[in-house]
Amino acid sequence: MTDPKVPDRVFARAADDAQTAKAQLSTPQTEDPAYRLAFQDMDFLLREDLRPVRFQLELLKPALVLEEANIASTFVFYGSARIPEPEKAQSLLAAATDDSSRRIAQSLVAKSKYYDVARDLARLASACPTDEAGRRQFVVCSGGGPSIMEAANRGATDVGAESIGLNIVLPHEQAPNVYVTPRLSLQFHYFALRKMHFLLHARALAAFPGGYGTFDELFELLCLIQTGKIEPIPVLLFGRDFWTRVVNFEALVEEGVVSQRDLDIFTFVETADEAWAYVRNFYSGQVGPDGRALGPIC
Repeated sequence: MTDPKVPDRVFARAADDAQTAKAQLSTPQTEDPAYRLAFQDMDFLLREDLRPVRFQLELLKPALVLEEANIASTFVFYGSARIPEPEKAQSLLAAATDDSSRRIAQSLVAKSKYYDVARDLARLASACPTDEAGRRQFVVCSGGGPSIMEAANRGATDVGAESIGLNIVLPHEQAPNVYVTPRLSLQFHYFALRKMHFLLHARALAAFPGGYGTFDELFELLCLIQTGKIEPIPVLLFGRDFWTRVVNFEALVEEGVVSQRDLDIFTFVETADEAWAYVRNFYSGQVGPDGRALGPIC
């Protein structure tokens, strides 16, 4: 038994010393930047030499936030920030003033159905109960932005569940969508670390039609699985027509730059029910620590 007279610690906490430092007398010495505590000195922390430290902090903070939220795994949603929900898509079409804008608006109207599909899938994933240790599984995680990302966070909100938003600082003004759980709304400076956090807890991933950002994030995952850097997880590509039109996967095989089995890394789906059934079946065949097959999840 611990003697109650023995203190838990003998050094002051950093937060306490930070407050003490603020209360110090103002002198030429205390006012000089050199005298600031290193962890309170923003000019120091933002130096080029401190980039490795900032990398470490940006890796550590989100990890601690998710750990403290008892999140064991996530269901990641990738997709365009330009595909609106169906009602707004019709407004874009009505506002089109020339053939080019009308054609683009019609294309967005056709893809706007995926807003509802993403929302439905997020509802299904968010209904997954905690595991035996009380950890949360398949917590919805998006890039925190609008459109498909908004739909994912919104679907979680529909069933009263929390969801994650991994936003990033960009030159143009932006803010997390209103459906991201505030305490799980994280902001990044480094794209590389944001992408790392997308995948560290990911146990399933849904990729909806998107542009450069979606391609960047999706193909990094495909490469990681292809090269064996991570174990396979369900990678669900929504919209076979879109994906096979913008990426000729079969041509990559014919050109000899990927193998036929590399096309098995991902699966084309169209509906939320189809996607969730695939995830359930994927994990129902897994073997637990005792060597027995695991039952269907959720």
